[in-house]
Amino acid sequence: MSRIRNLFGCSSAVCLAACATPAAVVVPQTYTISQAPALSATQMDALVQAAMQRFELPGLSIAFIDDGAIVYERKLGLADTETDAPITPNSVFQVASLSKPVFAYLVMRTADRGVIDLDRPLWEYRPMAGLVHEPNYKQITARMVLSHRTGFPNWRWFDPIPEGRDIQRGSMYMKTEPGTFSYSGEGYNWLAEIVAQETGRSLLTLDELFQQEMVAPLNLDNAAFVQTPYIKANAVTGHIDGKPNYREWPRSFPEDTPQTFGAAGRLHTDAAIYARFLVALMDGTGLSQEAQRAMFSKATDIPVDDNMRKISGEIGWTLGLSIKQGASGQYFAHGGSNGDFKSGFAIDPERGDGFVFVTNSDRGDELNAWLEDRFFP
Repeated sequence: MSRIRNLFGCSSAVCLAACATPAAVVVPQTYTISQAPALSATQMDALVQAAMQRFELPGLSIAFIDDGAIVYERKLGLADTETDAPITPNSVFQVASLSKPVFAYLVMRTADRGVIDLDRPLWEYRPMAGLVHEPNYKQITARMVLSHRTGFPNWRWFDPIPEGRDIQRGSMYMKTEPGTFSYSGEGYNWLAEIVAQETGRSLLTLDELFQQEMVAPLNLDNAAFVQTPYIKANAVTGHIDGKPNYREWPRSFPEDTPQTFGAAGRLHTDAAIYARFLVALMDGTGLSQEAQRAMFSKATDIPVDDNMRKISGEIGWTLGLSIKQGASGQYFAHGGSNGDFKSGFAIDPERGDGFVFVTNSDRGDELNAWLEDRFFP
């Protein structure tokens, strides 16, 4: 039985959206899909609000998918705890690294059209400044970028300098050999520069391609990798240790502006809209069979001693997604953190099930683990 249908006892979006949260609803203290009775949408509202209280989340956007359809979605809480501004139906969140699977889909679209060759060395398109004297970097391809095998650091401006190496902060360097798993936003940014170049754009105009190739056909209303008037008017405030963290826009490089396309972490949207993307991805909408298969096939294993595997449980990576193993089977996931925003999703394409959330808080990792324990035990 579908995980989500078993949870709700109904798979009707109308049924789920119609329920308001009562003052007191009895919900099991611990709940796993395989053990608990079906919950009503009213109970689910209470469960979500209980999770917000447990993890002290100011605001939350969350959605659940069952059998390829979005069956539950909510946005609730506060956009800013200092002003008590509420989350509204129009509120927009930073989904942080959940940006990466969306950009990976965009890359696969361009590869399907022959604009980008996934296996051509990327330096042949556009050399990376700072690595021209590193011959090994010339091995790196788009396929390696999407599966985090570039050997790059995550971010040159934020990662600690490797011990014993004389590297100036902000200088690009090879963290390890290409072909070795090393989670990297730098790789995604470089690939974005190349996609922009090969489509006659720059990072300041690449969001136009995203709007054309994904937002319009997949109905990802108002989603963008750059600051639009809608996003500026409706963006919620991130929080650290329960306090608002006021900043204009997330940046990866000193020269970034709100109009700089941020492939690795600057997509702004909400969980319900992101769930539309996940449904399309699981269906293979807009992708060739080969491209969709690559996004759900292991491209690399994650070493047992890798911190990401130890912390989050990823065992491998596809072209855009992490692979996890639960007691009930394999599933695909991704997490995100911009410090004051946290996000996560987990999906099972065989069942067409999953969840996605984003919170304007630094406490989202705990929520993500809590959700995975219940939906993908």
